[in-house]
Amino acid sequence: MIDLGDWNEPLSPLLRDERYLKIREFLKSEYMTHEVYPDMYDLYNCFRFTPYEKVRVVLLGQDPYHEPGQAHGLCFSVKDGVRKPPSLENMLKELQDDLGFPPPKSGNLTKWAKEGVLLLNSSLSVRAHAANSHSGCGWSWFTDSVISLLSDKKEHLVFLLWGGNARKKAALIDRRKHLILECAHPSPLSAYNGFFGCRHFSKTNEYLKAHGLPPIDWNLNE
Repeated sequence: MIDLGDWNEPLSPLLRDERYLKIREFLKSEYMTHEVYPDMYDLYNCFRFTPYEKVRVVLLGQDPYHEPGQAHGLCFSVKDGVRKPPSLENMLKELQDDLGFPPPKSGNLTKWAKEGVLLLNSSLSVRAHAANSHSGCGWSWFTDSVISLLSDKKEHLVFLLWGGNARKKAALIDRRKHLILECAHPSPLSAYNGFFGCRHFSKTNEYLKAHGLPPIDWNLNE
């Protein structure tokens, strides 16, 4: 059994499920025969960097970056020293417009993860140079179950659903208990259709503070 810290207990039914065991077998074969991202040791970083008890925000991505050196287990994030992809550049532009924080040199979002932002992709792995190549292996069942678990077991979370794929997940979330913020994807193809100007960063903190919870420190320059 993998060690996911305080996620081990809430996720234990999923990790023992036949469907998860099939994902594991699929991954063993893929990592042995193909270039797969992220590195297998980074596969579950979204859980390791954001303990279950600390989750206040859930940001949903689709699947990991599929070019060398980019993905490290956190949606939209890249490692230090790696060029920021266009969607991430647009996210940081909106952050500056919303809260005034200038774009950081690095596109590494680990700080957000440690602040309580679960950076969850729908698929946790991908074959090199092949977007969505692992989307049919069972990851959607697993990550949908994580979203449902958080919706059921917690209160006053903020779910950031950017783009059509993420917005489909709204059906898994109890709107009576949580805030769902939806808009276009930050991709250059769609960012001007509602992502820019969404102010989701400040709206998240307004909601958290209104429910007596500490706001997220979104500033990546510190």
